[in-house]
Amino acid sequence: MTAPSTFGLSREARNLHFLLTNLVEEVPGIQSVAVVSSDGLLLLSTDPVLPLVRTSPRGGTPGLPVREPRPDKPSGPRGSAADLATIVSGIGSLTIGAAKLMASGPVKHTMVAMDEGSLFVMSISDGSLLGVHGSAECDMSVVAYHMALFVGRAGHVLTPELRSELRQSVENDSTPTGSAR
Repeated sequence: MTAPSTFGLSREARNLHFLLTNLVEEVPGIQSVAVVSSDGLLLLSTDPVLPLVRTSPRGGTPGLPVREPRPDKPSGPRGSAADLATIVSGIGSLTIGAAKLMASGPVKHTMVAMDEGSLFVMSISDGSLLGVHGSAECDMSVVAYHMALFVGRAGHVLTPELRSELRQSVENDSTPTGSAR
């Protein structure tokens, strides 16, 4: 996992990066983590955001923007923080809608178990979500426990100002360094 740069960020933003890094380092089997705002924007991640590039993927439509895969990682949620953020936002929205239809109160967490991995989504505050993609070998109860610790530590500091700072940081990190293809 690559550690995101925290240079120039406020103390609160650096602390959130530290908490996220600790979550990944302390819990075996976590492959990637993303914090998503209530409007579905990536705020914080353990993986770099891949820039959108213009390309003609095999079998794809020429000129459509796609995320360029990193050669050291497979494509998909393991390779792109933006992909994980999109999935987390979608699952969060779906479960919130289901909870409203069932009149069962707010959603606390969601877990999806797959043959080759797991996905965990937990509410933080003000609609923000914490999403974790785990391997098939991860202990789901340990992941959920550590996610709850992160939410307890991070939820009260995730103010609108901090969300704005984190979003700006993600946008700066995802600016393409090379020319588009």
